[in-house]
Amino acid sequence: MRPITLSLLSLAIASSTFSHAAFASQPLSTLITEGKPILDLRYRYEHVDQDNALNNANAQTLRTRVGFQSGKWYGLSALIEADNVSRIGDASYNSTRNGQGDYSVVADPDGSEVNQALLRYDHALGSAVVGRQRINLDNQRFVGGVGWRQNEQTYDGALGQLKPLDGLTLTYAYIDNINSIFGPGNGRFDTAGNPANIEGHSHLLNAQYVAMPELTVTAYQYRLGLDNLALGNQSSQTSGVRLNGALSGVSYALEYAQQQDYADNPRDLDSDYYLGELGYTFKGVALKAGYEVLGGDAGPGNRAFQTPLATKHAFQGWADIFLLTPADGLEDAYIGFATPLLGGNLAAWYHDFSAEQGSSQYGNEIDVSYAHPIPGVKGLVGLVKYASYDADEFSVDTDKFWAQLQYSY
Repeated sequence: MRPITLSLLSLAIASSTFSHAAFASQPLSTLITEGKPILDLRYRYEHVDQDNALNNANAQTLRTRVGFQSGKWYGLSALIEADNVSRIGDASYNSTRNGQGDYSVVADPDGSEVNQALLRYDHALGSAVVGRQRINLDNQRFVGGVGWRQNEQTYDGALGQLKPLDGLTLTYAYIDNINSIFGPGNGRFDTAGNPANIEGHSHLLNAQYVAMPELTVTAYQYRLGLDNLALGNQSSQTSGVRLNGALSGVSYALEYAQQQDYADNPRDLDSDYYLGELGYTFKGVALKAGYEVLGGDAGPGNRAFQTPLATKHAFQGWADIFLLTPADGLEDAYIGFATPLLGGNLAAWYHDFSAEQGSSQYGNEIDVSYAHPIPGVKGLVGLVKYASYDADEFSVDTDKFWAQLQYSY
């Protein structure tokens, strides 16, 4: 990663070259004096009840995030941020690292880690970021930070954005390591399905053009070299296009993508992704319905359409039954709403899941959440959340409940 790092920093320094007098007008001390401390505390209780031989999980965890965002000096800035996740009370859950395999999984391992550490350069025509960073592209369906879990997913690499025309944003990122939600340490319970660090060389290309409020066009290609994730069989090249927009309260999204094998993937991938979504907002109430398809493949092994770097919890139900797409693919017909209620926000969703190939009916799911600021404490928000998956021909009945308090300074 060093040649890329040096070249981007050289570009940043060259682009900010001014006369001696100009530099004197922005003292270097602005990096500190105009900086902001970062403090974020998130307590969560999570309960998991599954219709199988596993014991019910009851997890209490506290994530503490501290850091510092510097001010800008001729476009240059820096950020450092560290996280600690600590268990509170008994370890009556499988964190994927604590050896409690008799319990259902709550994937929030204990540990401390640098979450972000980066240098950034901002210019009127774009920006460049080098280091460990948060990368959330579009709606995070293919690349995101998995912010729901206590240990966020961040990326080691370099990202550049160019904005040559009004409404046009060109993004390229090179990644050589991914700090997954299963970190910070691998330990003896590490597997190819849940490594703390996903190694490999990945390239993310994204071009977005906001033609008008009614139409945004996004084209992308994500070349993921994931060497140690599930024996490398999730390394893939995904190319697609997305159209979305809104007019007079009506919103829509249409998307298509094709996935093929990439890097050293031993499997011959060839599957498709489709999305159609329609929404309507009236007096603060947002209604939405959609149909999402991740294609399957009847060949040897699971060669279905996968999204290994996505913020998966936001899609296909909060019970997280379909973090890995089944071999026969997945069709998700969903409908839901979000509305202000008593000073907070209520949201509810219904999903009907079936196989993309064959006639299997996987099951259905109901999700409900309510979030509300806590009176008297600025930055403190409470959340209760429930997910219930009713299995038919895939997995088992699963109920999950969360109670959370989060404070952000």
